Amino acid sequence: MTRQSPSLTEAQYFILAALLDGPLHGYGIVKAAERVTDGRLRIAVGTLYGALERLERAGYVTPGDEEIVDGRARRYYRLTEDGRGALDREALRMRQAAALVLGRAREAGAAPA
Repeated sequence: MTRQSPSLTEAQYFILAALLDGPLHGYGIVKAAERVTDGRLRIAVGTLYGALERLERAGYVTPGDEEIVDGRARRYYRLTEDGRGALDREALRMRQAAALVLGRAREAGAAPA
């Protein structure tokens, strides 16, 4: 039996998705995730930095440049090739899961929500 990588949490998934267009700092990641989810997902600061730390340990993101803005360091994060692969695998996994549920709903005569 082959071992699969664990699924990403929703926050991790959208953090990685936010970095598809290039490096972003924390606040930029939060705003990009809100934008792509039409405001449905709001990532709290504690959740963001905890998730970024785990994603960095997994090799999915890497910290990049830092700049000082209003006396505070602003670190930019970049998606790695492994992170892109994890994002692609998770998107495929979710698509397959949704197809199974939607197919069963059609078979049962129920309209999907």
